[in-house]
Amino acid sequence: MRKIAMTSDNHFDVNQLDANELLTQQAAYLLAQHYTDYLIAGDLFNDFTASVAYVEALAKRLAPQCRVFFIAGNHDMVRGADFATLQSGVNGHYVHQKMIDFPGTNYVLIGNNGWYDYQFAQVPDKTAADFAQWKRAYWIDGAIEQPLSDRQRMELVLSDTAAKLAQAAAQHKQVLYMTHFVPQDAYISHVPRQPHWEMANALMGSPRLGALLSRYHVAYALFGHTHFKYPPRQIAGTTYFCRPVGYGTKRHYEWKFGTDFISEWQACLQTLVLE
Repeated sequence: MRKIAMTSDNHFDVNQLDANELLTQQAAYLLAQHYTDYLIAGDLFNDFTASVAYVEALAKRLAPQCRVFFIAGNHDMVRGADFATLQSGVNGHYVHQKMIDFPGTNYVLIGNNGWYDYQFAQVPDKTAADFAQWKRAYWIDGAIEQPLSDRQRMELVLSDTAAKLAQAAAQHKQVLYMTHFVPQDAYISHVPRQPHWEMANALMGSPRLGALLSRYHVAYALFGHTHFKYPPRQIAGTTYFCRPVGYGTKRHYEWKFGTDFISEWQACLQTLVLE
């Protein structure tokens, strides 16, 4: 049996938190609750180097009781890593384009950072060039360097995911899929007569990923990025988990369950037991 804790969008630096203090608090809680695996679906820091360092330090505190696995969100990609680094193995905790066994179960973890292809936007008059220009002008992702277009990057996500899902199916394994970006339109807010909002929706993810997960009968999927908190929801046979911690700043206050980070993190932490 595995008892899995799942989180996303902790945003330690944006929330102006003492990461060392929170590392101690998170480790203590995860150990006290007897978790065997802790999954982080992106956006720890606005710096991939800091995110890697945090995960490695946390894993040392939790070993051997609890393993830690993470992927990069768009914020993690802003600094500290180029595209080649993000596509590399990095370390044993980084599960982008990897498949990991959950010992004692018939489940595997498949991880992919994810990306977007503009298909969530309901603005049919806009072109790929329009979306790319808007991103460079208004979105934090404009600072992320990549040697290919957004749609080409999404094709890499889909092709690698399909290959991993086919491998899992051939081995008769059940799948817990972890990504950062949104895979289902049910999690996208469409606001009438708000084209600026729809331009942001273009950068949220891709419905093609959700269709792929459904095609391979994926049991569970974890993602973040939305900064909206949802209860678990089943769509086309897949149970989706999305409960990001988000921002607790004066300018952007998104916490719903506590007045301090650790209370909000605990309330947003989702548990999945695999047998």
